[in-house]
Amino acid sequence: MFNKLVIASGNKGKLLEIQTMLSPLSIEVVPQSDFNVPEAPEPHCTFIENALAKARHASLATQLPALADDSGLCVEALNGEPGVQSAYFGGTPSNDVNNNAHLIKTLDFHENRAAYYYCCLVLVRRHDDPQPLIAEGVWHGSMLKEARGSNGFGYDPLFLDDMTGKASAELSPEIKNKVSHRGQALRKMLHLIEHLTY
Repeated sequence: MFNKLVIASGNKGKLLEIQTMLSPLSIEVVPQSDFNVPEAPEPHCTFIENALAKARHASLATQLPALADDSGLCVEALNGEPGVQSAYFGGTPSNDVNNNAHLIKTLDFHENRAAYYYCCLVLVRRHDDPQPLIAEGVWHGSMLKEARGSNGFGYDPLFLDDMTGKASAELSPEIKNKVSHRGQALRKMLHLIEHLTY
């Protein structure tokens, strides 16, 4: 079992969620920025391939086990878009304000508002780990026409959770971690880590 884990992300919102969820483990969790590791390219069309590429990149640069997340919003009326391009949906510069504004405009004439958040986590114990740990999570909901709430990040102000009837940005971090795609994937990953044999 390892005692230090690098998080292959520069997204502060993701980092906080991951560090909070992994806190029960006796593992030091550090962001790749502590090692001046640049963001990895994400050229792939699937979440799992991008997550694996990011984990390998961080592990190779730091010589430590690395955990990477690739996640995004998939909207039914847009054939699964923005998907792996969720962070860049609004073009450049890439930011939450532009992405949310572009999504509202794109969905303006669509009646079908169904959507889900998807998360894929990949952990490699070394950069050439032949058996990466993989955990997934899906969070179903629908898209609002106007932003609500001030918590979270990304598309959270527009994503209406099916179970609570609240926007993701209206949920407390504790509630969000219980129901979200990343929370689901992290609980599965915790289980996998706890049952590692080497």
